[in-house]
Amino acid sequence: MDTNDLIGIENQIDYKFKNRDLLQQAFVRRSYSAENGGANNEVLEFIGDKALDFVVVQLLTEEYGYMASECDDFNRDECNEFYSECDEGELTEIKSKLVQRKNLAERIDMLGFADFLIMGKSDINGHAEEKDAVKEDLFEAIIGAVVLDCNWNMKILKQVIEQMLEPDLENEDDNYIQLLQEWSLRKYEILPLYHVEKYNTAHWYMGDYVCSEWPINGKRPLYKAYLKIEEFDNIILGFGDSQKEARKAAAKYVYQYLEKNNLLFTIRDEIEHPNKQDSINQLEILARRGYFSIPQYNFAEKYDSNGNPIWHCECVIKEYDSICMADATAKKEAKKRAAFKMLKMVLEEK
Repeated sequence: MDTNDLIGIENQIDYKFKNRDLLQQAFVRRSYSAENGGANNEVLEFIGDKALDFVVVQLLTEEYGYMASECDDFNRDECNEFYSECDEGELTEIKSKLVQRKNLAERIDMLGFADFLIMGKSDINGHAEEKDAVKEDLFEAIIGAVVLDCNWNMKILKQVIEQMLEPDLENEDDNYIQLLQEWSLRKYEILPLYHVEKYNTAHWYMGDYVCSEWPINGKRPLYKAYLKIEEFDNIILGFGDSQKEARKAAAKYVYQYLEKNNLLFTIRDEIEHPNKQDSINQLEILARRGYFSIPQYNFAEKYDSNGNPIWHCECVIKEYDSICMADATAKKEAKKRAAFKMLKMVLEEK
């Protein structure tokens, strides 16, 4: 890894290392250190695993918990106890979802960090970078590197973990933070940059900022989030009673602007040059990116009047009622023709 790679990773996680050797170590697999000497990422992974658990519990507490004194009808004579909108079992389930291997691996995929793994021959030959367990280890090792570099500064840890994990605590269609993040990674290959701080003034000045939405109930919000993204000359301001709410308000403003101005990606943007030769692979790319399920191909062999074999292929996608069919003297050619018909259909329908 060179300096530019490390700086790019720092930008992605919104943290600048004092000791970049720690960041590089987070990417070193044991297979590499066994062959070449030096340290690997296993202990960093252990540290990051524990820190991740702690910070996620803190995030859940902030998201779902509150003190009795925060309620409008609180009586000073009452006990100022802690309450939660979710019980222990529900919180455990949400936490498990956030830190499970599949989710951490998907986050590494989205960040594109597996490409930087430093591996020995056994890992390279076994394509370790494609395995969810390896991606999970990498996620935790990066957190562990941050832990040591910032000397357990919980404010920094929380900021980095929120940036890397982007906790999905709401309906997918309304998760503007995640939706904007996916768009930014696709467009610029970087994550949107947020800076959140407490809103500690009675007055505010817009200046070069765009305000997402000022609370209409007259109540001063607890937090404000600054969001910078390439499409805007201004910095976007979001407000909320939690850091997550402030970030979401800013992300929502930007995403709805992109949507209104037709700046979001569509299925047509996925395939630059639709063509018969690559149609099978192009359909699979669309399926892997979540537009529909993996296409299924059904074959039947028949013969023409001269006894020559003719292959009949049907391409089926379960989300579509239409079946695309094609015939050819070669089985592979029939498959390509059917796939190309299906590709043109799904692109035209969208």
